Amino acid sequence: MGLTVLDAGVIIGFLDANDAHHRTAHTALRDARDRNDRLVLPASAFAELLVGPSRKGAAEVTVARSLVDRVPIDIEPLGVDVAAAAAALRARHRSLKLPDALVIATASHLKADHLVTTDRHWPSKTKLELKATITEI
Repeated sequence: MGLTVLDAGVIIGFLDANDAHHRTAHTALRDARDRNDRLVLPASAFAELLVGPSRKGAAEVTVARSLVDRVPIDIEPLGVDVAAAAAALRARHRSLKLPDALVIATASHLKADHLVTTDRHWPSKTKLELKATITEI
C-alpha cells in the first residue's frame, strides 16, 4: 500500500465526461486503487476542484464532494511546513505556479509514492527533488 497525491485536474477530468483528461483520469484512479494506494488531495487542490461546480450551483458542489467521499480521497490540510516548502519551490522554479507548488510540496511532505497531474509544464522529478513518481495524464 502506497500513497498517491492527486492534482485538481485529475478529479476535474474524472468528473467531466467531456474533459480531455476524462479517460486518463479514470485510468490513473483505477491504477492507484489497484495498488491499494491511499489517495490524497491537498486542500488547495480541493478548493480548485470546487470552483467549477460552485459556478453551477450547490447540486454540482455536492456531486464533487460526494465523489471525494465515495472513492475515498483524503483531503490534506495546508500546514505551515507545506506552505513554506511551496514558497521555496515557487522561488526556485519561476515557471511553477503557487497552486502547483502546493500540490508538489504536499506530495513531498507526505513522502508520496505517486503524484498524478494533468499539468505538463512542471519541472522534472529530479529538479523538484521528489521521491514520488510523477505521472502526467
